[in-house]
Amino acid sequence: MLDHDVRRSLRGLPANLADTIARHLVATALLLDDDPVAALAHARAAADRVPRLPAVREAVGIAAYHAGEYAAALVELRAARRMDGSGHNLPLMADSERGLGRPERAVAYLRDPQVDELDPAARAEMLIVISGARRDLDQPEAAVVLLRDLATAKGAPAPWAPRLWYAYAEALLAVGRREEAARWFTSAAAVDDGETDAAARAYEITTGRPMPEPEDLESAAEVDDADSEWEADSESAAEAEVEAENAAAEPLGDLPAATDREDSSGLATGDADVVDSTDGDAGAVKAESGEAAKPADVASSAVPDIQTPEHSAKDAHPGR
Repeated sequence: MLDHDVRRSLRGLPANLADTIARHLVATALLLDDDPVAALAHARAAADRVPRLPAVREAVGIAAYHAGEYAAALVELRAARRMDGSGHNLPLMADSERGLGRPERAVAYLRDPQVDELDPAARAEMLIVISGARRDLDQPEAAVVLLRDLATAKGAPAPWAPRLWYAYAEALLAVGRREEAARWFTSAAAVDDGETDAAARAYEITTGRPMPEPEDLESAAEVDDADSEWEADSESAAEAEVEAENAAAEPLGDLPAATDREDSSGLATGDADVVDSTDGDAGAVKAESGEAAKPADVASSAVPDIQTPEHSAKDAHPGR
């Protein structure tokens, strides 16, 4: 978990102390994104024991930066730089100046001789920070120029591309080039794995309204499903009603004629003996007659009730 150089720097300490410092530094790294305040507490606990160790002072500075304690971050990062002579934390130092409301001091870091020694990732971060500082100073055109060459360079996207393209889109937006800004926000969203809110920014520029939250989209989908069910039920009810009306309108047709074995009363001529004669009544038996059944009323289907249930991106500069 610890960097090789950090582990090597701990070798000169007593074993128990080295183990304690290592545990604090690991905890600092693990908590940095989710709980920077707790991470800072662990880093300071290590610094209380070994204040002359550059890796420990650097850990305090980085944790203080993420916790928003920019003045403390500057003190610790400068101390670490004096001890080990490295300028790899220049982007954090410049951004801390910006966090303290001193963008002009942040811009001055770009002239530091060690900027040329930064690796590609740190140099990209440095340009992102200085571009933001230029926007803070109401110099948006300069912010665009700072990032243009790196942002438009050909080749596969680098690991820092999402933050670079996001910052470039911010600069374009600041100079009023909204369509280009929307395209660069979209490009950033395509490769950022949720690191930024680039997709929401592109949506807002394109549509003029905020992007719906995921729960709002789910609620809208539920309403659409309810609407579809209601329409299907309504169509079924309408079809049933039409079928009933058609059935009622059909002619009943002629009743079947009497057969040669029936007289006009409806009795078969050979069936007189079935009439009960025990009461002496020789009256004619009335034929049972039935009425044509009327079609039943078709009840309309019940209509279901429709119930409508109901960063932000990290800033273009590191950690803000």
